[in-house]
Amino acid sequence: MKIPLLFYYRKFHRYFGVIIGVQFLFWTLGGMFFTFSDMDQIHGDTNRQEEKLISDLGNWQNPSNVFSEISKGNPVDSLVSFRTINFLNEPFYQVRYYSEGKQKLSLVNAKTGMVRLPISKEEAIAISSNVFTPNSEIASAELLTEKMINKHHEYRGSPLPAYAVTFAHNSGTTVYVSTEYGQVMTFRNSNWRIFDFLWMMHTMDYQSRDNIGNTLLRIFSALGLITILTGFVLYFKTSKWFIRKRIRNFNR
Repeated sequence: MKIPLLFYYRKFHRYFGVIIGVQFLFWTLGGMFFTFSDMDQIHGDTNRQEEKLISDLGNWQNPSNVFSEISKGNPVDSLVSFRTINFLNEPFYQVRYYSEGKQKLSLVNAKTGMVRLPISKEEAIAISSNVFTPNSEIASAELLTEKMINKHHEYRGSPLPAYAVTFAHNSGTTVYVSTEYGQVMTFRNSNWRIFDFLWMMHTMDYQSRDNIGNTLLRIFSALGLITILTGFVLYFKTSKWFIRKRIRNFNR
């Protein structure tokens, strides 16, 4: 007995619908969350004060003196970047350079020309408190190293070591401050963590979260297309117009 092609369409549509139905749900929930979310709030901008500008511009050290000072400890082979930052209301040079084939970074006081050590825990707390609003108590401050960070950590892919300064605020914000850069690298709050989880489910990249060209996503996208197409075929094949046409042709 010949099995009707419609039978296979139903099978495809039914089983593919079960397989990818959960993923379709996460795609929909993620899309809704992304659409209705305030990205400024997710990025922590609503709790971030504007960076104070440097107004004390007199008697700064020139770059040649800075390079000479850095070279006392690390020979400067080539320069990557040279910029000025406001470090606890003092002007500092943030110098990235190559030394013996390795990229390094030094913070140099723009007034004295002295190279400073990586920032302390107390300085990290002070830097975080200066940029976070409203004024809140510190819930915890922890030094993070490479051994403590994995591919799923919310501070992944950012400069280490760094201090994670968490505020006792309803946003659940943690401010990450690099010990070498002497700057706030990023804000992470409760909304961002929800966004990050849903983005992982949306892209189906359960490793780095940012690879939208991974094999699993491609497979489920193809299965989703097949499910939709078989649904169209079933709708057409089971419509009253099509059934009546088949009956008329059968009776001829």
